[in-house]
Amino acid sequence: MITLIQRVTGASVTVNNQIIGNIAVGIMALVAIEKMDTEKEAYRLLERILNYRIFSDEQGRMNLSLRDIGGGLLLVPQFTLAADTQKGNRPSFVTAAPPEQAQLMFAYLQQIAKKMYPMVQFGEFGADMQVALVNDGPVTFTLKT
Repeated sequence: MITLIQRVTGASVTVNNQIIGNIAVGIMALVAIEKMDTEKEAYRLLERILNYRIFSDEQGRMNLSLRDIGGGLLLVPQFTLAADTQKGNRPSFVTAAPPEQAQLMFAYLQQIAKKMYPMVQFGEFGADMQVALVNDGPVTFTLKT
């Protein structure tokens, strides 16, 4: 699994002119599922997102996690992160999980996220989503499991 996490002061996902996910201060995570990913990777990825220290402490150092600050988490499925972009002018998606597998893994990620963290919202798998965010910093990291 690959995720691009961004520290935000706010983020939302809109589908068909309806906001389906919305957070204030927290992390917006774009999540790509690859062919070899299992539930183990999904669990590990979520643990890393929740505990990754990207929020400032009293000294201004990135020393606090999402759990520490009690911020929101917005998980958005984003298969294009799994693209191979090393050559040519067109991305290849040979490493991305097929849609059926990816949908099941994202559903599993949603299920465990709801159990592990109360302030979580989601994008919609397979939908044409409009994602809005205000990146705080900007602070952006790529996490892989």
